[in-house]
Amino acid sequence: MSGGRQPLPAWVDIGLIPIVNVLLAFVVVGLIVLSIGVNPFTAVRIMIGGSVGYPEAIGYTLYYTTNFIFTGLAVAVAFHAGLFNIGGEGQAYIGGLGVGLVLLALDAVLPPLLLVPLAVLAAAAFGAAWAAVPAYLQAWRGSHIVITTIMFNFIAAAVMVYLMVNVLIAPGSMSPESREFAAPGHLPFAHELLAGIGITMGQSPLNLTIVLAAICCALVWLFLWHTPWGYALRTMGHNPNAAIYAGIDIRRMTLLAMGLSGALAGFVGVNEIMGVHHRLLLNFTAGYGFAGIAVALMGRNHPIGIVLASLLFGILQQGGAELAFDIPAITREMVVVIQGLIILFCGALANVTKPALEALFQWLHTRSDNAPAADAAEA
Repeated sequence: MSGGRQPLPAWVDIGLIPIVNVLLAFVVVGLIVLSIGVNPFTAVRIMIGGSVGYPEAIGYTLYYTTNFIFTGLAVAVAFHAGLFNIGGEGQAYIGGLGVGLVLLALDAVLPPLLLVPLAVLAAAAFGAAWAAVPAYLQAWRGSHIVITTIMFNFIAAAVMVYLMVNVLIAPGSMSPESREFAAPGHLPFAHELLAGIGITMGQSPLNLTIVLAAICCALVWLFLWHTPWGYALRTMGHNPNAAIYAGIDIRRMTLLAMGLSGALAGFVGVNEIMGVHHRLLLNFTAGYGFAGIAVALMGRNHPIGIVLASLLFGILQQGGAELAFDIPAITREMVVVIQGLIILFCGALANVTKPALEALFQWLHTRSDNAPAADAAEA
């Protein structure tokens, strides 16, 4: 006999439920697309082909994926500590400012081997510092982290507008951009690196930052599940009272979690400022900080899940552009609707399918327990 309700296997909770939710979202999207007179299967074929069907498209998809990985990891680290960091957009913005300031100051005097690591560290430091202020306000002043991180997104945007219009704008420029960085401040593009070993790839913004994203995934996994600090951070997220009883300093852990979260979000600036635009400019974050919330939720706040969710959002971003170009009836706004529905099903409606799957697995477990007893009775 069954000893009670069995918990879902980890592969179901982490893997199957998000897949089912995504499929439900695509069913709803398919009905919407069908209602405007477009064959949903044709739309899917164009989207997949436009995102992974040829080398240049793959490069664009992975470029978008890189940014989603950084912001998804940022949200996940804070979430494991019981903190809802909605400030990834502002932290990415300020992280990019850190990259730009280092390159503008030192690109003429330092070689790439020193300049690039220094710019990466500046992105992490500026992003962490911007996240540390809301962390301090919550830990020592009781301000809610959600409210303060949202407010700091607007403050970051205002600071960047002021600096780009009044301080960092290139001399004689009519647009709010800095001068272009010197060559030592450019990260190599993937198609350039591959061409060096005889592999031809279409030009795309994909650059060496994707390696940094992979390293961050590994380090986040090691930190959260294989270090005492990660254990303390997750303990605080699961039960703050138990963490206090165990001697964990909640205030310090709040600062640590938000600092790491801000540093990860700041790496978006490495990809955009040093890897693609090669100058400091406005609005380079393009909503990646907010999309990272959906990426983390869909990936169940685990680095592997975040990589898969980021890849899906990268496919939607690149494939959606191809879809809007090939089928005028499907606009860029429709692609945003698709992303919104996925966020809805994987976020707000994440547990809609869970009871049905729990009942199914409970029935399978009960049946497997009763099978030996039935066989014994027949014998």
